Amino acid sequence: MMSATPEAPEITKVAVTDISALLQPAPTGRRMPMKGFDEEFVDIADYIIRITDRIWHERRIDLCRAYYAEDSVIHTLGGDITGAATVEANTRATLVSFPDRTLDGDNVIWSGDEDAGYYSSHLITSRMTNLGPSEFGPATGKRARIRTIADCLCRENLIVEEWLMRDNAALALQLGLDPDVIAKTQAAADRERGADLIGALTAWREETVRRRAAAAPPPQCPETDPHAFAAAVIGGVWNEKNLTLLPEAFDFRVGAHLTANRDLYGTVEYGEYLSALFAALPDLTASIDHVASVPYLGDARDVAVRWSIAATHSGDGLFGPASGAPLYILGATHWRIINGRVREEWTVFDELAVLRQIETYRRSSS
Repeated sequence: MMSATPEAPEITKVAVTDISALLQPAPTGRRMPMKGFDEEFVDIADYIIRITDRIWHERRIDLCRAYYAEDSVIHTLGGDITGAATVEANTRATLVSFPDRTLDGDNVIWSGDEDAGYYSSHLITSRMTNLGPSEFGPATGKRARIRTIADCLCRENLIVEEWLMRDNAALALQLGLDPDVIAKTQAAADRERGADLIGALTAWREETVRRRAAAAPPPQCPETDPHAFAAAVIGGVWNEKNLTLLPEAFDFRVGAHLTANRDLYGTVEYGEYLSALFAALPDLTASIDHVASVPYLGDARDVAVRWSIAATHSGDGLFGPASGAPLYILGATHWRIINGRVREEWTVFDELAVLRQIETYRRSSS
């Protein structure tokens, strides 16, 4: 009698796997096709977790050149970063400012294949102490904990493109600094060196408007149709400003972990935040730029959505007094969907960079 063929090990589930198992996966051997990747990596989630650990926790900064393509592009709301050498230099500079900085992987949500490339959305918690001068000014000696979402396109053992969303406003606040003051300083520096931040973002704004997400009803089973679910939320709640859809898409106890230290509970608080956002940016237009999903536990699902917003800062409140500034916001959201509704959300964008856009516009208009 022939023995049954053993089942292939499942793809690494970062959200529910202990760090010791993440760093030493067992069994070894490929769990998915990975043309061109080093044989030691069992799947794309393993690749992301272990190269991050080597660069940041083992402090093998030189590996930036091994794992980033020479012509890689990292998109941030403060401007693009080009090339592995620049990634290495920026990493070294960050560790001068925050020598004890860690990057702990909370989740990796992925999509793609070995031919088109694997796409990963990496939710990260960073702890750090500001012991050296940083882009915000002299060392403060204060500790901080912030979230980052790094979306990476990976081919043949290299990150070829990345979209980096870091909560710099939360970092500034925890260092005891005023984000508005930092934004004014950065805008003044941009003006001195002739940088056209607003102009540089114009093409992305236009593309966001062109790709505006259409409203759709929440699907019967969001766990099996994450793309339709994203369209329902981004198209219906955000673009149509329809907050009556919240109870259909979000558990009434939803935990929403948002930028600038906002930690909200339930659809009431979440709806209040969205109302403030829409009041500040009444013409807000959002596009869905990428969707990926992986299993969580049982029938639950983790979904990652990278999105873009084009808007005019024509309302008071969330980002200060109305300025009329044309804004572009690059962001990402992770949803944990249980029983057809979002039970927990993590959303990250660089709110400090948004304030910088506003201040840049004010200076150019004065």
